[in-house]
Amino acid sequence: MDAPQAFETAVIRKIARRILPLILLAYCIAYIDRANIAVAALTMNKDLGFDAFTYGLGAGIFFVGYFIFEVPSNLILERVGARRWIARIMFTWGLLSAACAFVTGPTSFIVVRFLLGAAESGFFPGVVLYFTYWFPYRFRGRVIAVLFLAGPIANALSNIASGAILGMNGVLGLHGWQWVFMIEAPPALILSFVVLRTMIDRPSSANWLQPDERHWLEKELDDERAGSEAQGRLSLGKALMDSRVATLSMIYFLSVTAGYGTTFFLPQIVKSLGLSNFRTGVVSAIPYLVGMIALLVWGWSSDRSGDRRWHLIAASVTAGVGFAAAGAAGSSLWSLPAMCLALVGIYGTRPTFWPLPSIFLSGTAAAGGIALINSIGNLGGYAGPFIVGWIRNSTNSFEMALYFLAGCSLALGALVFVARRASDARSGRLPGIAETR
Repeated sequence: MDAPQAFETAVIRKIARRILPLILLAYCIAYIDRANIAVAALTMNKDLGFDAFTYGLGAGIFFVGYFIFEVPSNLILERVGARRWIARIMFTWGLLSAACAFVTGPTSFIVVRFLLGAAESGFFPGVVLYFTYWFPYRFRGRVIAVLFLAGPIANALSNIASGAILGMNGVLGLHGWQWVFMIEAPPALILSFVVLRTMIDRPSSANWLQPDERHWLEKELDDERAGSEAQGRLSLGKALMDSRVATLSMIYFLSVTAGYGTTFFLPQIVKSLGLSNFRTGVVSAIPYLVGMIALLVWGWSSDRSGDRRWHLIAASVTAGVGFAAAGAAGSSLWSLPAMCLALVGIYGTRPTFWPLPSIFLSGTAAAGGIALINSIGNLGGYAGPFIVGWIRNSTNSFEMALYFLAGCSLALGALVFVARRASDARSGRLPGIAETR
């Protein structure tokens, strides 16, 4: 490694060590508070009289609130700074996560889940935007892979912990599922104050960077923004109407549909193997732990090769094959390794996808465009649980639902494959993005 490269790598590692642990922890808590309902449902559905359709509707309505408020939230973050806005997001979602313990029927369940989505809206796209202030493009695949570790870590921890907490049924006259929400909500409230005190908005305020380190980073990021704007600086309005943003939104919609169609029902799929609630929680964690490996491998390989398109296609096909195999396996033990393969594919799409928007978006256009992609994509978090629940109710089996998730994953790969590569100021190509204008 030559001296300039060694210097750059050392600076990026220094920044990563400083800001990634806090963000990873915050995102992990966010994931727990949105997904712990999957294990709580093992007893909550019976206690409240929810069928699979009602549960899927309530689980997915989270993303409708997310969709409505995400773009405004990210625009506010870009104006007031990540530190204050992310702290606000965490505090309000912590309160509403605790409120889930007091739902009494379908109406209150749907309302609280909608409000929880509205409260959390802007967190993830805000963090992606925040990364564009700190990490040059060629490092973002690995950085985003680290961020997405929060997903499998949180799902694994939540499934295990929530499965254990369900055993508190009857303590102080509360149901076990109520304790799940009441115990797992306070960390968000506490961490909101940590974020407010310790997060730094921009490199210019980072007194822990040496002057030469700060100069190199700011010049690198300025050059990237200039390269993006040389293709034609996009206003916020034009960014929201850009065909590349629309294509990315559809790609991410399919990915999220498959992802959350899995997240909110995996414990119930595993439960069909005849396991206890605690063992269901433990076994449900296994596919997410396997998915962590895929995140790191795909992110590292994509950054190293500079390719996003074929890595994204390979991950989506892997997910499709896994879901189809799980459907064919039915309620046998073979469904577990098949679901592990599906999660490898789902998580492999994340670090190859999210570096793409910042190639052609910057400034306020990036704040709005990234939020729009994520908000439209996250409607898949509504569609996935809703459709899986409907299929489960209609067929009394998860088999056809798993085939549906396989179809979403394969459609994602097909869309990436047929999308033409748009121009990129750096490499002459923007892998995997259609330019149809």
